[in-house]
Amino acid sequence: LKALSAIWHRGAVDADGKSGDGAGILIGLPRAFFEAQVRDAGHEPRPGPIAVGMIFLPRVDLGAQEQARTIVEREVMAAGFWLYGWRQVPHRAEVLGERAAATRPEIEQIMLAAPEGLEGEDLERALYLLRRRIEARATAAGLQHFYICSLSARSVIYKGMMLAEALGDFYPDLTDPRVEANVALFHQRYSTNTFPEWRLAQPFRMLAHNGEINTLRGNANWMRSHEIRMTADAFKGDESTVKPVIQPGGSDSAALDNVFEVLVRAGRPAPMVKALLIPEAPIEGVISDDHRALYAYCNSVMEPWDGPAAICATDGRWVVAGKDRNGLRPLRVAETVDGLLICGSEAGMTGVPDERIARRLHIGGGRMIAVDLEAGQLFDETQTIDRLAAKHPYREWLSNMVELEPLVGPGEEPRKLEGEALTRFQAAVGWTQEDIESLLDPMAGDGKEAVGSMGDDAPPAVLSAQTRPFAHYFRQAFAQVTNPPIDSLREAGAMSLRTRFKNLGNILAQDETQTQVFVLDSPVLTTGMYERMLDVVGAGATTVIDCTFPAPAEGERQGDALRAALDRIRDEAVAAARGNAGLIVLTDERAGEDRPLIPMILATAAVHGRLIDAGLRTFCSLVVRSAEAIDAHAFAVLVGCGATAVNAWLAQETFLERLESRRYPGLSLRDACLNHRAAVEAGLMKILAKKGISVISAYRGACEFEALGLSRALVAEFFPGMTSRISGVGLAGIEQTSVTKAARGFSTDRARLRIGGAHRIRAGEETHAWDAEMIHRLQDATTRGDYKRF
Repeated sequence: LKALSAIWHRGAVDADGKSGDGAGILIGLPRAFFEAQVRDAGHEPRPGPIAVGMIFLPRVDLGAQEQARTIVEREVMAAGFWLYGWRQVPHRAEVLGERAAATRPEIEQIMLAAPEGLEGEDLERALYLLRRRIEARATAAGLQHFYICSLSARSVIYKGMMLAEALGDFYPDLTDPRVEANVALFHQRYSTNTFPEWRLAQPFRMLAHNGEINTLRGNANWMRSHEIRMTADAFKGDESTVKPVIQPGGSDSAALDNVFEVLVRAGRPAPMVKALLIPEAPIEGVISDDHRALYAYCNSVMEPWDGPAAICATDGRWVVAGKDRNGLRPLRVAETVDGLLICGSEAGMTGVPDERIARRLHIGGGRMIAVDLEAGQLFDETQTIDRLAAKHPYREWLSNMVELEPLVGPGEEPRKLEGEALTRFQAAVGWTQEDIESLLDPMAGDGKEAVGSMGDDAPPAVLSAQTRPFAHYFRQAFAQVTNPPIDSLREAGAMSLRTRFKNLGNILAQDETQTQVFVLDSPVLTTGMYERMLDVVGAGATTVIDCTFPAPAEGERQGDALRAALDRIRDEAVAAARGNAGLIVLTDERAGEDRPLIPMILATAAVHGRLIDAGLRTFCSLVVRSAEAIDAHAFAVLVGCGATAVNAWLAQETFLERLESRRYPGLSLRDACLNHRAAVEAGLMKILAKKGISVISAYRGACEFEALGLSRALVAEFFPGMTSRISGVGLAGIEQTSVTKAARGFSTDRARLRIGGAHRIRAGEETHAWDAEMIHRLQDATTRGDYKRF
């Protein structure tokens, strides 16, 4: 409590001066204290553990309050527990501010005796399943303001929307001399992603988290997919009870706690769960081979939860404290001579004098320390990972993991288009001469993204008089508020573009089958790599889906042809996944005069979303062959919408023809392909870094963009969860643009590319805010001192 009061400045305070974003403490269950409470309730404690539930009930709706108690008691009895009774938790409402007092719930504890012979982890698992059944019943009954803070025989949580220093005053239990605990996790909240609520105060059931989960949308989507195959012997047929794993209405920290809890209750210890969810970066030459094997296993099981984070967590036996892979949130650790471990965001929180400190421990980026409460033993950051790495033969298991780079890496590159046929396709996707010279040439020639200056003064795509790439309707999200971006150059070692292929297994299993995947260094494929991959990853199990559509007939309602094509593509993808296709390829290479291209971003999002809804996304990989993709932004949007890998086949056809015409002197075909791939990869790293994301597997499917000029209905259907503050083009407009571009490329006697003017001002091309006339008027007005001339 003293340490919590010392970090009051890390939380937010309401205008009333007494309401906070939330503060709380999780403590080991004080048995002597609750034995006394059981006796006060008129019962003699039974042999075995006492379980206590800390519950927020509706306060002003007495009918709902009674309904909630009824639901709890019925499920408790059905699960075989003995009910000692309810206890109104003493509290002092006068220490609260107006806002906290107005939203204060009824706070009660339920005290239970476990069924005979049920104890330890089996008891905690039974209580977890009991809580999930209660929550499901309460949700089905439409109960509002009902929340179970904790239900455990090992810990109990006291929390609320008070200031940090007021927690002990509000809950007199915490200052009762009988309340003794072997562990205390405390937290002062600064709300960045959700509004303050009593239930969102931390700690949650297992952890306290300081930071942001930047990949939350992607993690939540992938967890929905993982749930389909999620089984565990520990749950013995109760898998449906724990789904959905991530409960709606929570914060990013609450979602992380939901996943942490289900992994623990399925049988993994807290240190292993931390390694799975927030792994260390396996930097070559920095960590041992055994540790690298452990993290390779973790990355093959599930996507990391990425973003700046420091967490402290406990499963009742283990207590862990760890950081994100970049170490962007502080943790100060000290061990005292009398065996107390102190860990928190600030040094000196408890005021323990230096002479009492035995040693101070270091926690590196992605690492953790752990305490075994049963053995009374502390493991430092190296010992903790050593124990995990020795648990299973991970290095042996990795023999199941196939590295694709040596098998499909750069080699022979086929050519499909040249001359006029190539120009027609370039015109049909809307490319300009400027796109090729300013964007593509630096990438293929120098291995670098194009460098621009002075910002972008062209209008947004939705307001432009020119046809713009579909990727231009998306703006990348970036790290803000308390969330730092990453330096993708200096911290490249902590970042990764490594990409998994093949269907993903049961995340609750703990065996070598989870390493039976293919791994590629990045999601960027050359055309040759794509073709070689078909023989390795997709051997006998590949489905290729055409992403073009028949030109609409005269008089047909606009948008219907595109809608029908998207429905066809989604249906074909679902049928392929159900038919055991491990690799689904979306391609627009069959476009022609009567078959305009569907924007591949739209097609990818449509298929990815439908596969998630059908519970099939983890059964297959999604490779996108896109003619539109020319720069790193287009690749990022495709991956962010769910693509496993991307082949920019038209970009490659283009720079290979320019290579043959000696536009890149001194370069070989291999050099040009490697340069283009390296440029895209560097661009992807930069985009991830701006959002504070280190690993592309956590970015995939996260839709970390803002739609600018797409209709809200279209965004809601194909890009759910994406922000769209400026509505605009829908399926009808997209269809019309695709038909117009196809006609420009395939229906003219001689196709020509527009000069283009997105980056340089050119007559008859894109308009710019700061064109020559604007500058002239400004200069003339200032020279003459006449604002009206401007």
